[in-house]
Amino acid sequence: MTARLNGILSTFLTAAVAATLLTAPARAADKELTIYTYESFTSEWGPGPKVKEAFEKTCDCTVNYVSVADGVALLSRLKLEGAESKADIVLGLDTNLVAEARETGLFAASGVDTAATKVPGDFKDDIFVPYDYGHFAVIYDTQTLKNPPKSLKELVEGDPAQKIAIEDPRTSTPGLGLLLWVKSVYGDKAPEAWAKLKNRVLTVTPGWSEAYGLFTKGEAPMVLSYVTSPAYHMVEEKTDRYQAAAFSEGHYIQIEVAGMLKGSHDKDLAQSFLRFMISPAFQDIIPTTNWMMPVTATSTPLPDAFGKLVTPSKTFLMAPEEVARNRKAWVDEWLAAMSLK
Repeated sequence: MTARLNGILSTFLTAAVAATLLTAPARAADKELTIYTYESFTSEWGPGPKVKEAFEKTCDCTVNYVSVADGVALLSRLKLEGAESKADIVLGLDTNLVAEARETGLFAASGVDTAATKVPGDFKDDIFVPYDYGHFAVIYDTQTLKNPPKSLKELVEGDPAQKIAIEDPRTSTPGLGLLLWVKSVYGDKAPEAWAKLKNRVLTVTPGWSEAYGLFTKGEAPMVLSYVTSPAYHMVEEKTDRYQAAAFSEGHYIQIEVAGMLKGSHDKDLAQSFLRFMISPAFQDIIPTTNWMMPVTATSTPLPDAFGKLVTPSKTFLMAPEEVARNRKAWVDEWLAAMSLK
């Protein structure tokens, strides 16, 4: 009887070990990473699909994206969800929002060595990891606009018949960038500048994708975008039709970042993704999908089109703390001047 029981037990243990060996990889592959980001990142032409594929090869996990219209909307959603948020990573905030994001208390220290990153102003933070940057610019259609504005002043005071599509600073990081750009140049006179500029504004969209779509459809000869945007058209469409207007006062810069939430269900996996973001595998994807500048060296040279882009004469960038202190008041100022309040 004892021998028989031992035999049965041995058979059972052998089967159990075999089952464990068979199911272990499946359980590892069941690891999931949820990333909150913006719509243009996850679009089929954006970096999201390639980033997902590249990271999944290294992590034996599944990357799930949850997207909203734009970067400011990410912070708004996170504030609404609070500690109940399902996000592991929030990707798509920028330096204008990091102080406010830090104040939520929802983010954890990244634990990532960012010494290799290089961005204008040498941004460094123990929570937020930069992954790309670019200067904001007015992009214009050379076929419909022969004399683009050469300064923010010319944009503000130009022909109202020549329209521009802009983004809402309440929901969009480019919209917030324009708000801060105008404030940087005009200071206390910003409300007067907005009151003049509103006559040139075709529409205010929730995010970048909507505004740029209207522009490329010919609805407006100008759109608020990035100095790097023409590179997309030169590389992908083989045309130099769309160009950035160089402004004599200078251009405001955006540095995009990602952070890990304290409530992440797998902090090791989330931290691994943050490290992956500043590796060549991620950085190689950014220039020709997100059409922004990489923050670390890439393994391949940038396309020649990047050498043909406008080089801003001056870079504007406010301290995150200053933006956090004043953002609501400046947005209210914008709403009143644009007669949207």
